[in-house]
Amino acid sequence: MALGLEGKKAIVAEVNEVASSALSAVLAEYRGMSVEQMTALRVKARQSGVYLRVVRNTLAKRAVENTEFACLTDALVGPVVCAFSLEEPGAAARLVRDYAKECDKLQATAIAVGGTLHSADQLDAVAKLPTKDEAIASLMSVMNGPVTKLARTLNEFPSRITRVINAVKEQKQAA
Repeated sequence: MALGLEGKKAIVAEVNEVASSALSAVLAEYRGMSVEQMTALRVKARQSGVYLRVVRNTLAKRAVENTEFACLTDALVGPVVCAFSLEEPGAAARLVRDYAKECDKLQATAIAVGGTLHSADQLDAVAKLPTKDEAIASLMSVMNGPVTKLARTLNEFPSRITRVINAVKEQKQAA
């Protein structure tokens, strides 16, 4: 069934809205995947907070115009699925990387983070970006280190005085 002009405008508007608020995007070629495999990929995308959409390349090019993902325009070639990370920068890359292990027909073609286009070789690097909770935990551990050392140092001073007084007492008792 052919898509009318209003339908095309709606798709472009929807993808543009998502692209405007997304943190990163991954384009992956899905040539040869079955319907069941695509459905499983969509389910995993919903679970991990990734917007996944198969869009005609001409519509996708219009949708990413005036967003930080305009750099993907040249990479929109062939049958590609667009995955936008909405909550965490590495979520879409993790989704594509993990699902590509199950289905060898899914191949990442381009990645965009912060308005910069990266090749598919950088998929693992982007996928290894920490989640929000992991980043907060590592930040808190970094912030907790100096405070802990200060507390130990302040606690050590009275302990030293106590040991010195105890050593003097033992000397006097021995003498």
